[in-house]
Amino acid sequence: MLGFSKRTDYALMALSCLAAEEEGEATNSRTIASRYGIPPELLAKTMQLLARSEIVDSRNGPKGGYVLARPPESVTIAEVIRAIEGPIVLALCQEGEAAECDQYERCPIFHPMERIQQRVAGLLESMTLMDMIGAPLGDIR
Repeated sequence: MLGFSKRTDYALMALSCLAAEEEGEATNSRTIASRYGIPPELLAKTMQLLARSEIVDSRNGPKGGYVLARPPESVTIAEVIRAIEGPIVLALCQEGEAAECDQYERCPIFHPMERIQQRVAGLLESMTLMDMIGAPLGDIR
């Protein structure tokens, strides 16, 4: 199955929550976790990854929490995935691990997989958080 981890799902859920807040209004990870039924500790670590990648800003103090570092239309889904998962690859050989694959020299699917990889990455690069939270079902191309 091709997919992303629950941590990426949680990151996208948290970011959609932050995008819905008034600009500059901080929301803490416990509030987000409670709202969506996400394990609080896992979300806290996920938010730290997003902060390290400069997707969110962390604010301290009694009204502290997280805010989007940039407008939702400038945050790509690809950068969120990379912040949580690392490089977006469908097969290890697409990440440069080809030397470790016994079939690499005679692999009939390397180049077709490379084209699929490019299309998937291109779609994720072109799709923003705003597209994701604002698109009706079936409207994502």
